[in-house]
Amino acid sequence: MSDAASERAEQADVELTIVTMRFDAADDGELLAVLSKYVVLTRMQDGCRNVDLCSSVTVTGRHLVVTKWETPAHQRRHFDSEVMVDMARSCNGILAEAPVIDLWDATSAHDLR
Repeated sequence: MSDAASERAEQADVELTIVTMRFDAADDGELLAVLSKYVVLTRMQDGCRNVDLCSSVTVTGRHLVVTKWETPAHQRRHFDSEVMVDMARSCNGILAEAPVIDLWDATSAHDLR
């Protein structure tokens, strides 16, 4: 099998689980410190493919964390991990409202045929 064919076959087997977490800050500086720490520590978690922290340009104090996991099992383990629990505890008193958390399946262009 060629390298390109091997890579395509490997990518076809990739199972991505994506999580978005939207936070609205009551204390923006404190929230950014908590989320920045969370992002750095999450990148070191087993099965983490990617994690990004984004800040809204239209809603002041709104931040989005997007994580991608190799499998649903990796994502579930992370949600029970000390990293996640510590981040959640650290958000006490610095959020304007409860975070909005959503779980996504990756849709590939190959799935759309």
